Parts: sequence; C-alpha cells; structure tokens
Amino acid sequence: MDKSQHRLLRADLFRHLDGIVTAPTAFALWDGQILDCLKEHPKTTLQEVSEHFNANEGYLNVAMRMLASQGWLQYRIESDEQIVLELNENSLTSFELIPIFKDVVDLMSLSGRYHPRKFEKEPFVQLENIYLKYRDRYGLAPSQDPAITGLQEQVLKHIEGIIVGPTVVALGMSGMFHKYFMEASFKPEEFHQDAESFERLLDIFCYLDWFSKKNGTYTFTEKGLFYAKRASAYGVTVSYIPTFRKVSELIFGDPTVLWSQKNAPEIHVDREMNVWGSGGAHATYFRKIDEIIIDIFNQPIENQPKGIVDMGCGNGAFIEHLFDVIDNRTLRGTLLNEHPLFLVGADYNQAALKVTKENLIQADIWAKVIWGDIGRPDLLARDLQEGYGIDLQDLLNVRTFLDHNRIWKEPASTSSSPSESTGAFAFRGRRLPNALVEQNLQEHLNSWAPYVKRFGLLVIELHTIAPYLTAANLGKTAATAYDATHGFSDQYIVEIEVFNKVAALAGLAPVNQHFTKYPDSELATVSINLLQEG
Repeated sequence: MDKSQHRLLRADLFRHLDGIVTAPTAFALWDGQILDCLKEHPKTTLQEVSEHFNANEGYLNVAMRMLASQGWLQYRIESDEQIVLELNENSLTSFELIPIFKDVVDLMSLSGRYHPRKFEKEPFVQLENIYLKYRDRYGLAPSQDPAITGLQEQVLKHIEGIIVGPTVVALGMSGMFHKYFMEASFKPEEFHQDAESFERLLDIFCYLDWFSKKNGTYTFTEKGLFYAKRASAYGVTVSYIPTFRKVSELIFGDPTVLWSQKNAPEIHVDREMNVWGSGGAHATYFRKIDEIIIDIFNQPIENQPKGIVDMGCGNGAFIEHLFDVIDNRTLRGTLLNEHPLFLVGADYNQAALKVTKENLIQADIWAKVIWGDIGRPDLLARDLQEGYGIDLQDLLNVRTFLDHNRIWKEPASTSSSPSESTGAFAFRGRRLPNALVEQNLQEHLNSWAPYVKRFGLLVIELHTIAPYLTAANLGKTAATAYDATHGFSDQYIVEIEVFNKVAALAGLAPVNQHFTKYPDSELATVSINLLQEG
C-alpha cells in the first residue's frame, strides 16, 4: 500500500470520527427544529436562537460551531456578547440530509442498554439493518451537481463511522486485532460463541473491504490491517458516546444531566475505553518527550530535578515510560543508587490511583501515588512536603492532555484584552465568553508558576483550530471530534497560539528547541511544551 492509499484511508478514519459526534448533534438540532428556524432566518445570532428555543446557550454554541466545522454553516464571533450564525451554500442541502441520521442515533441510544464490550443480539440486528440501508446509499439519488454529491458522500461516511467505530473499538479491546488473527485466516467461532451473528458482522466488514472471505474463513485485507493497527484511534471519541446519547438533553433540557449525581462514577465517558484509546494515540508523542527527558537528565547532576511528578497519572503508564527512559538512556540512570529518582503519580480519580499503584508495583518501580487536583497545586505541594519532605519545586512537573480538563472556577479578575480564540466553551450549559476562558487559563497557570520555575512544566496539550480551517480540511483533522467531545463535557481546548500567549502572561515561556506541534502545520491540534520561567 503506497502513501496515497494511506492518506485516503486516514481521511476516512477522520471522517468516521466526524460522524460519531456530528450525527447525534446535528439530529438533535434538526429534531428540535433549530435548523428550520435557521432556514427562516438565514442570518441570526446564537443569542437570538438560544432565547427563542430556551436552549442552554453554552451547549448550543458547541453544536453550532460543530456544524460550521463540517462546512454546513457560517460561524463568526464578533464579540464576547455576539456570535453570528449565517447559512452558506451547503446549509440547505446538508439540513435536508440530516434526518437520515435517525437510525444511527437510535442505535446509539439502544446500545446504551447493553454491555459495551459484548456483541449482543438486539443492537447487532439494528446495526445490520443500518448497514443494509447504507449499502443502498439510503436511497439517495445520484446528482449531477458535484456539491450535492459531495455532501451526500460526507453524510454516508458519517454513517459508516458509526457502523465502524464502536465495533472496531469493541473488537480491539477484546483481542480481535491480536497478531494471531491478523497474520492468519480464522473462523468466526474462534473468536465468538455466537458464530452465526459474528459471521454476519464480519460480512459487513467484508463489504467494506476489511476482510476477504473464502470457504467460511476470513483474512484481513491490507485495508483491514491498516485500520486494525489504528483501532485505538477510534477509542477516545467512541468513549464519549454516553455523552452524545444525552446531547439533546444537554442542549434543550437539564444541562447538569451528566453531573447531577455527586460522588457517583463518571457517566459522560467510558473511562476504561478512554484510557485504552489514549494509550494508543500517545505513543507518537512519547518519542519527542523522550528527547526532552534525555536532555534534562543528562545535565550535570546538580542541575537535575530530584524527580518527576505526573499530575493526572491515569494508569501509571507515563511514569513507567519515563522511568524506563531515564534508567536506560541518561546519565541519571547510571547514578540512581547515589541519586535516587523520586517519582510521584497524582490523580483526582481514586480508581486511577489504585490502578497506577498496582501497575507500578508490577513493573517494580518505586513511586508515591497520591490524590491531586490539577487546579490546586498548593495542596499537592503541601501533601508532598508534609508527607514525604519533598519540595514540589525540586521536581519536574509533567502531564499529558490534562490542563484543558480543569474544573471551571470563576476568574478572580477580568481581562481587558479581547480573546483571540475561536473556541466554544461551556460550563453546565452556560456559555463561557472566550476572554473569560483565557483569563481562567492564565490564573490556572499563575497558580502553577511558583512550583515549576526551577525545572519547568513538561506538558502535552490538546488544542482546537478555527472552524473554517476544519471545514476546508475535512479528512485531514480530527478537530470536529475533539471540539465536540470536549465542548459537551466542559473542557477547555484553545488554539496553540492562544495557549502559548496565555502561558507567557503567566510568566511561562516555551523552550523553543523542545516545542513541537502535531501536525506541523496550521492544522495542529496537539503541542508539546517545556514551559519555564520566562
């Protein structure tokens, strides 16, 4: 398979992710008659639409920006008080296609009543019915207009994403993409006790050219192997399907529906699946992190931090990886007897702390595992000092995709500068003005600045990009999926340039030689920064 074929398959993967979040959101707007309102008022404001429907403006804002990111609407922030919505050349055709999403939205709802890791009969029957309609292009008549054809293909690819995404994740998490199956032919009964149903599921994937079938046995095609090796790329987006089952309620009803039960397990995300998906995605970024860690721990010993604290340690995999790099590839690794490495895993989630402790014990890595809140470095500093006699300033602070997931806190002051972000931000349904989000981020980084000024803050962070950029590059970015999953779950991803500008206001500047963004273009949605006192 050559590079051009890889690009085409990668583009389909991104469009699949678009579909998983776009279908339920767009259908909720259609079902709630907001799209009819927009047809009657081709240019209006978010505030007017929100007031007319008594909608939760924050989540309505997330949804409207998503439509713009798919190229179905013009979205423009004129000020913190006014967001303009305007129909474009794609709006009317795309709005007419949105009712086709009903089947996949119903499937999402139905699947919530079944085990997320098992292939059970009733949701499979509904999936098969959707596949049959999809195979017949949902009855969409061919058009002589290439613009209409393009929109039809876009919507069909969205539906394909919901056929493929959750199934691929379930298969990946249950071992289907083990080398045993990937490198040899196999029969359905080798993997699933309901061989008849599983065979019918595999036949769907044969139609999609993921498998070939001969004499009742299945073999991965090149296309199938491409996706099997990237199954985890679907994991994070699919893990938020519980949120998208509630998207209509979030926009039109109780904005706290995902958060109303105090001290209850998370219901907005399948955390096990999220961690599984994140683990696969993070491998790419670890290579750059390794370079930075090697540079830091090859310095003269007196210039090195005493250890590392990983805030938001998850399952401990990042700590384990960093220790392995330091132990085997740095000067410090040769001096651990004389200068032991103090490792700390901190997390807000008690289940994560338990898993981290178990995993690090199994890996024979000595570390302290303690509760910590990304928004309260002062508490972390106190607990480290009182419990272990360690100064937080003596450690290298690291974290992966965490700062945007801080719990919202009203800023102590307001910024006089207009925001440069194009993002859509909410907290429990309330729309957060972008300037307020930037001020909140600055105060958040201000709170960390005293503790990271000696050795820095090594951070992998997720970002948004402008919706017009996403719309112009469909199939080249997962930005729509990131914006949707994070926007509806009260997380705050800003553009790279905005993040670095706000960090500078907090007195933290990137070390240029270590700054990296992915991809290395205007479509970058991930950055790696070593932030130090500027």
